[in-house]
Amino acid sequence: MHITPLPIDAISPHALPRDRSTIDKAALMELQTSIALSGLRLPIEVFEMADPPEGPAPHRYALISGLRRLTAVTALRDARQNGDFATIPAIIRTPASLPAALAEMVAENEIRCAPSPWDRGRILVEVVRQSHFPTLDAAVEALHPTASRQKRARLRACALVVEELDGLLTAPETLSENRLLRLASALRGGFVDLIQHILTEVRGKSLPTQWEALLPTLIESGRSDEDEIPATYFTPARPRRLLHLPQGLILRREQTPQGWALRFSGPEAKKKGLMDDVMDYVERWFGQ
Repeated sequence: MHITPLPIDAISPHALPRDRSTIDKAALMELQTSIALSGLRLPIEVFEMADPPEGPAPHRYALISGLRRLTAVTALRDARQNGDFATIPAIIRTPASLPAALAEMVAENEIRCAPSPWDRGRILVEVVRQSHFPTLDAAVEALHPTASRQKRARLRACALVVEELDGLLTAPETLSENRLLRLASALRGGFVDLIQHILTEVRGKSLPTQWEALLPTLIESGRSDEDEIPATYFTPARPRRLLHLPQGLILRREQTPQGWALRFSGPEAKKKGLMDDVMDYVERWFGQ
């Protein structure tokens, strides 16, 4: 195994989609301090790009594994500005293809510091979006060739949550696999629109707040679907969980320990007298 010192500026850290969306700042600072005191103990892994991007300082190599190490050494180089840490020890690989390089990256990170369940799903979605693999199943097969059938099912479930909810959740990389699987089950059960609507209402809130808002819907999704009636040409599916009215009023129902609650939102919901009108209508309906 030959280790070569490479200029940091010659390495592209994001030529491949990364399977880690965030780097723990405290852990990164600890690694940075260790490298400053004792040097880098493990080299990074790169491959030489066939068509490096053009520019004043084009990247000749693409990073396979070692994003945390490369980030820490780059920070040390930038902080000292005296030529120290201008290079980094690297092993130059020759993967057969870009998908093969992606598989090497995933395998290496699973051994050293496994990504979060969300990031495992995110990288699968990303490599399919970028046409590195034709389907999600093909991506799972290539990036996790030794995974059991159950693990592959969990990976596909995490990818489904990323596909439907990316950009709506706060810090999704902190979600446990069990919570992602619970979300995936609800999404597969026909609750996509409702879950997206709820998360839109609490966008930017803390993850515990978002989960609390989702919980009644997740509980409902876990119950028997014996009462589910599919939509027809003349009638919508029942039960009806989300209703958008053209006047600018949105209604969604929510299960509570005491029964059911109707939530009203949208511009029309802010008008005075709406709740009085609704209560009058219900009173007339049940008073007949």
